[in-house]
Amino acid sequence: MKICIFGAGAIGGMMGVQLARAGADVSFVARGPHLAAMREHGARLLMDGEEYVAKVRCTNDPRELGVQDVVIVTLKAHSVAGVIDSMLPLIGKHTAIVTGTNGIPYWYFHRHGGKFEGTRLESIDPDGAQWTRLGPERAIGCVLYPAAEIDAPGVIRHVYGKKFPIGEPSGERTSRVVQLQEAMTAAGFDAPIRDNIRDEIWLKLWGNLCFNPISALTHATLDVITQDPATRAVARTMMLEAQRIAEHFGVHFRVDIERRIDGAGAVGAHKTSMLVDLEQRRPMEIDPLLTVVQEMGMLVGEATPAIDTVLALVKQREQMMKLAA
Repeated sequence: MKICIFGAGAIGGMMGVQLARAGADVSFVARGPHLAAMREHGARLLMDGEEYVAKVRCTNDPRELGVQDVVIVTLKAHSVAGVIDSMLPLIGKHTAIVTGTNGIPYWYFHRHGGKFEGTRLESIDPDGAQWTRLGPERAIGCVLYPAAEIDAPGVIRHVYGKKFPIGEPSGERTSRVVQLQEAMTAAGFDAPIRDNIRDEIWLKLWGNLCFNPISALTHATLDVITQDPATRAVARTMMLEAQRIAEHFGVHFRVDIERRIDGAGAVGAHKTSMLVDLEQRRPMEIDPLLTVVQEMGMLVGEATPAIDTVLALVKQREQMMKLAA
């Protein structure tokens, strides 16, 4: 299986090293010093007390790689729209695109059924570029639960977790999703095939949509946000708004709000990805985590006053960061 990791940073790099070690024909699309180090020394993964090195093809020009069986997209969600042109040389008639990005994916309403079938979400897919050029029929959903960090260029450290639920938008158990599961299982990952991957997407988003912006606004880690009664209450209110919206679309949450909050708190003194991006003066994943929920609320007539307030604040925080740069 030819697999390209598009955006081979921490999580993508970890996935790629393990897939390569399991025998897949893996290539990386990356950039900067991280790319240069992986080209020279291979991708180094620190995991389970061991160091693994995989020599895979690494490039910043996907045209060098040719058509792939699978493209796993592990970019920040807001970055995808800007790289569609460069992804196209990787995509053939039968290429699957695995959307390993945070938040609601561009294909969400493909094979969804009901009156929203085929709806395109402007906040995450401006002008429908991903829908029309990448194609929703190519998409396989994937939820990234593990955490990893780049310790130094070319050196990836696994922090926790090995679970990557996957699933077709239709819920079918197709040959391609089974083949993907087999490759990921061989790589040492837990990749259960879900018959409703959207439930899994919302379960992760449920926490991200509140903990990420609260942390960016307060600079607090997950343990502090969830233990402080005031910020815990803000998170709970945002989650209730999101739950009402999601249930309009048939989503079932298998855990309750308090358990979801406690689960995030149990991670400990962990900085969210949005806080890390803020500290490093990088664009934050605001639209895929918050604006899209606001947009979906408008589709079903659900008000989102708490989400609206936090969204306004974190957008202004990002704007002030840009002005200070």
